[in-house]
Amino acid sequence: MDPEQPDLTIADVVISTAGRDQGQLFYVLEADDTYLMLANGKDRRIEKPKRKKRKHTNKVLRSETRVAQKLREGDKVLNSELRKDLAYLSRELQSNNLGG
Repeated sequence: MDPEQPDLTIADVVISTAGRDQGQLFYVLEADDTYLMLANGKDRRIEKPKRKKRKHTNKVLRSETRVAQKLREGDKVLNSELRKDLAYLSRELQSNNLGG
C-alpha cells in the first residue's frame, strides 16, 4: 500500500479527485492495496460499484452513521440510503467550509 495514502476501509467516505466524477462523495464498499470499490447510490449503485484507484481519491471522514454501520456489518443497504446519507454529509461539509 502507498504510504502517502491514508488507510481506507469499508464505510469510509471519500471524495474523487480525478475523472468525470471529480468532487463527488462516495462510500467505500471494498478496498485493496491499489483499488477501491465506490458507490454513491445514484450514478454508481451498490449493485455496480465504481472501481477507482486509491491515488485518485481523498478520505473525507470515517462516517459513524447508520448506513456506515450497516456497511461494516455486511447488512443490506439501499441505494436511497446511500444517496440521503451522502447528501447530508455533503451539506455538513459545505457548511463547515463556509464557516457556518
